[in-house]
Formats: sequence, structure tokens, C-alpha cells
Amino acid sequence: MTRERGSPYAPHADAEMAAMLDAIGVDDEEALFDIPEGVRFDDEFGIEPRSEQALRRELTALLAKNDDLTEFMGRGHYDHYVPSIVDSLSQRAEFITSYTQYQPEITQGFLQALFEYQSMLVELTGLPVANCSMYDAATALAEAARLADRVRQASGTRVLVPEFLRSGKRGVLDNYLAGAEMTVETYPMDDGNVDFDALTELVDDETAMVYAENPTVRGTIEERLSDIGDLAAENDALFCLGTDLVALALLEEPASVGADVVVGEAGVLGLPTAYGMGLGLFATREEYLRQVPGRLVGVSEDAADKRAYTLTLQTREQHIRRERATSNICTNQAWVALRAAIHLAWLGPSGLVDLAEDCVRDAATLAERLDALVGLQAPIHDRHHFREFVVHTDQPAAAIAEDLETEGYAVHVVGEHLLQVCITDANAHDADGLVAAFEEVL
Repeated sequence: MTRERGSPYAPHADAEMAAMLDAIGVDDEEALFDIPEGVRFDDEFGIEPRSEQALRRELTALLAKNDDLTEFMGRGHYDHYVPSIVDSLSQRAEFITSYTQYQPEITQGFLQALFEYQSMLVELTGLPVANCSMYDAATALAEAARLADRVRQASGTRVLVPEFLRSGKRGVLDNYLAGAEMTVETYPMDDGNVDFDALTELVDDETAMVYAENPTVRGTIEERLSDIGDLAAENDALFCLGTDLVALALLEEPASVGADVVVGEAGVLGLPTAYGMGLGLFATREEYLRQVPGRLVGVSEDAADKRAYTLTLQTREQHIRRERATSNICTNQAWVALRAAIHLAWLGPSGLVDLAEDCVRDAATLAERLDALVGLQAPIHDRHHFREFVVHTDQPAAAIAEDLETEGYAVHVVGEHLLQVCITDANAHDADGLVAAFEEVL
């Protein structure tokens, strides 16, 4: 059979396509879609052909227009140094493929890597079940809320989240729950942390899940996690804790403070700052094993009694009956999880703790240096901090940030007189320069 039109990725011959169109009663493929004229592709890209050399010159000139700034930015996107071993191993040919990496008949090696990734999450969270990744921290949070709706015995469908929550996470959560007849409400914060008394007033039988973060989006260390866990348990609500791999090395183990589900961004290791691409971690209790979204890799023995890895659970509608599916999440971040696992293994337990301790020490030191400058108060929250902190500026914060950019530094503006500064091992070497830039612009 022949094929003269259509996509090279759709193998159907012209005769087959004509038969299918005839069967559903339309003349051509365009009749299947309702694409507005304004965004419809007209078969012309409008790009003039040029030589490789000319193209390289043009792209180099285009990229040179980007600001060359040293970033002291965080709020969910953290830049840690990624050792070259991560690139060297993860870019081996056996790991680079466009095909899904988690098919048991395809690659035992990759399945083992994902199993090791899950095992590291179990060790860090203290929870016995971890999946082999979600899209990012926001989707992991939203899937946790859906899990709470399924496993709770009471009828309530209310999810409580902190007043200080990154807008991207809140947006994804709202989108996920809009069709599930669940509602999202905020509870107030007190000096950067959970206002526990206010939260106590809000949690009731209608609460399906209480979400808290440690560290918070403002970098403060939450001090009453056990109380929050007890409060959720007393009201038959799930306690979901948001965190990340580096923080877990130093902070209280989530299982010990009553967390039922741990979510967060695992891409803090293995990836440079991506501002979009993520790696969602998801761990929970064994009693919720069959409610976990995504995929779990397990270990078994083959017919020759050799150790073998395989997908143990994948509770999505593609693999099980639609009525029993827990999620329609389509894929996972297998290759990114591989990179995170390599980075974790390279650091080792002591290296991970050292990195986490640097996040505490460097943030405290930088805040103290900025606080010594006239016109700045840092940090504004009287708490312990991890990686980042909020600075009060006597002058308008937006103007200060704009002036800092002219000095080559980028920070977050989080209020009329509030800036947020994040320091990690990737930018700590330029802390002196940032302090000098602040002195210059104040």
C-alpha cells in the first residue's frame, strides 16, 4: 500500500485512511478538527533558508541579547551544582531514547535505576512507598489531593493550603480539583509559618487534606509539623507535606511527624534550574499503595531465579479498567529521575547532609550581611531559614531589583517593600558581589 500524504509518524496508507474517513462519514481529516483560522498552520513557516554558518551567527547574536545575570532566585526553582558524572552517565546511549523507558520488556537497567530512585525517596521520607516520579511538585500535590478524596471515609472534599503558596502550584491544584467537586481554601501564616491556632479553627469533618510545606516558600523552617499531623489525624484528614530532596537530608523525617503523603520537587538534584521542567516526588503510606498515581517499579525473580525488575503497579486507565484508575497521568520523568538518582548516589548520605547544612549556614550568613546595610532588614521572619529569606527594603523593592539587574544580579520581588533572596552552592561564590551590589544601589 502507498502513502502520499499525512505525517511520517502515522504509518497508515492512503487507502486505509480513506476507508477510515469513509467509515465515520467525513471527506477529509480537516473535518475532524475545529481549528481557528488565526492559529491554523498554512504550510508556510516563513523561514528563509540559510547556510549553517549564517544560522550559527544569527543564533549567537540572538542569544547575546539575553541578560547575563547572576541569579539569587528560588521560590521552588533551586540551582545546585550538578557534577559532570550526572551528564556522563545519564547521556549514555542505553539511556537516551525517545521510547518510554519504563516498559519492563525494554530495559532492566533503567528499571533498576528507577527502583534505586524510589528506594532513596523511601529512605529520606521514612514512608514505605514512593513512585518513580510525577511531572513536577505541582502535579504531585494535586494528585495527593485526589488521593485524599479517594481514601478518606468522611464526605468532606475541602483541601487546605497555606496562604503563602507558589501561584503555579495553586493553579495546577485548582485545575485538577475543578472537575472533582473538591474545593481549595487557604489558611493564614504567622511570621512565615503556619498559624496553628487559625488552622485549628478551619480543620473539621469537611477537610479532606491539610497541606503544609517545610521549608516554606519563604524559606522558613516549619516548627509545628507534628501538631499539624495530629490535627489532621484527629479530623480524619490526610496530612500532605511539601519538601525537596536536599531539605529532607536535614529536616524532620516526614513519617515521624505524621505525614501521610510527601510531595515536592526532586529536580533540585540532577538538573540545572529549568523554570518549568520538573521532577515530582511522591511518597506515601503502604495502606494507600493501590491508590498511588503514576508507576511503581518492583523487584522480583525471573524463571531462572535471577533478580528482575518490573513495573509492579500502574493504576492508570490505559492499563486497568477506567473505573478503577486512580489517575490519568500519562508518563513520568524517567530520565530526569535517573539524573536525580545519580546525583544522590554521588553525594552519598554525608555529602547530602553537608549540602543541606550549607543551605542553612549560607542563608544565615548572607541575611546577616544584608541586615547590616542601611535601608535593609533581613530576614523579616524571625525563624530558621533554608536556602532563602525575605528582605525588607526602605525603598520600593521593584526599583531596588531593577537597579540590582544593572549591577548583574537578579532577585525576586515579593511585595512593595519585600525582596526574596536565595543562596545555594551554585551562587555562593558571588555572595560578596551581591552584597556590594546592594551597597551600590541603596
